[in-house]
Amino acid sequence: MKRILLMVLYNLPFVPWWWYQLCSYAKHTDEIPEDKKFALLKKITVHANKGGRVKIEVHGKENIPSQKGFIFFPNHQGLFDVLSIIEACHMPFSVVAKIEVKNILFLKQVFAILKAKFMDREDVRQSLKIIQSVTEEVKEGRNYLIFPEGTRSKKGNEVGEFKSGSFKSAMNAKCPIVPVAMLNAYQAFDTNSISPVTVEVHFLKPIFYEEYQGMKSRDIAELVRRQIVETIENSLKNN
Repeated sequence: MKRILLMVLYNLPFVPWWWYQLCSYAKHTDEIPEDKKFALLKKITVHANKGGRVKIEVHGKENIPSQKGFIFFPNHQGLFDVLSIIEACHMPFSVVAKIEVKNILFLKQVFAILKAKFMDREDVRQSLKIIQSVTEEVKEGRNYLIFPEGTRSKKGNEVGEFKSGSFKSAMNAKCPIVPVAMLNAYQAFDTNSISPVTVEVHFLKPIFYEEYQGMKSRDIAELVRRQIVETIENSLKNN
């Protein structure tokens, strides 16, 4: 990808040291404090985005819960989504990703540092184990990011359907659900352009358990999707 090459060339003097740190942190992820690991990822991401001519425009940062143990639910546009949220967010989080991206270079190290979990969508039993594991970790105060579409939309800023099962961990953990609206993130890595890009990350107001208890998972999925779609449509109208 041309933009990744641009990121590397812009930061060439620092790349060997950062790569060493990434690999070291990934190898010893259980031994390093979460804040320290997240600070490294954030530093590298900020510099890489600057070199790659990607600006992250953050909205609603005040909506990120101050208490740990919540789940982000963003629309999924492409491989750059997680990196844009790393720059936009000030609190460490982990990720549930599809197993197909587990061994992509660089993302592999990032996912290891984030202690990401990989879901095999073809294996129902394994998926249920991931849901249960995420539930327990969120109860213990770990934050997560889950893409409810299950895969990137491949249609730009158009949002796909949300899978209701994606919300089971939040429901079981009775934790805050934080909708996240992403705009233009697909332009970073999923196009062959190196033109300047402004990626918008909108953290919407959290939906607390008291607000969604008693709702079915499909209704929660539709509620979150509707809020994200409305945010994207409003932003596109105003730009």
